[in-house]
Amino acid sequence: MTVDIVNAQNEKTGSLELRDEVFGGRVKADLIWQSVVRDNAADRRGTHATKTRGLVSGTGKKPYKQKGTGRAQAGEVRSPLWRKGGTVFGPQPRSYEYAMPRKQERGALREALASKLQSGAVVVVEAFAPVEKTKAAAEMLVRFGAVRSALVVDVKPADTLLRAVRNIPGTVCLESGRLKARDVMRAQRIIATKAAVERLQEVLGS
Repeated sequence: MTVDIVNAQNEKTGSLELRDEVFGGRVKADLIWQSVVRDNAADRRGTHATKTRGLVSGTGKKPYKQKGTGRAQAGEVRSPLWRKGGTVFGPQPRSYEYAMPRKQERGALREALASKLQSGAVVVVEAFAPVEKTKAAAEMLVRFGAVRSALVVDVKPADTLLRAVRNIPGTVCLESGRLKARDVMRAQRIIATKAAVERLQEVLGS
């Protein structure tokens, strides 16, 4: 697989050979799905809570005598059988995060990048031109065909680029070492430097 390398003006300056064993072949969508679901689960706040009979306000005194009233026996007003009583087996605060093998995480990222490369959604740039203003960064993204959402990737993005991009809706700037499959699949356009692509190919191909 070969991809074009462009300059800051989106003019072709060369090409980059990608290994077919890394980014070629059939895309395993199920692996991408597993990684995206795991990341979504890890982001859940899990702050939901219900009160059990021990947490509900109310006296612990027996509401009426055990026998002779014709009513069902009752020990306290906080019983789950009573109105405003406690909840049985209700949701409690918890973490939804779970572990995923490192090889599967890397495999999911590899498959996500392969999917975007095969669909022509990846732009490889020699290097990003210095930008300090959000307006300049937005114009740069438009030149590279980013209309709705964009993912900007570099080995070590400049601080000025991070500040310029963070105010653009739908745009994320990440280091290549922090990239995940969900980040790739969310973006309509991926703009990465040549160094970042080579680094990802090295890591994902090992």
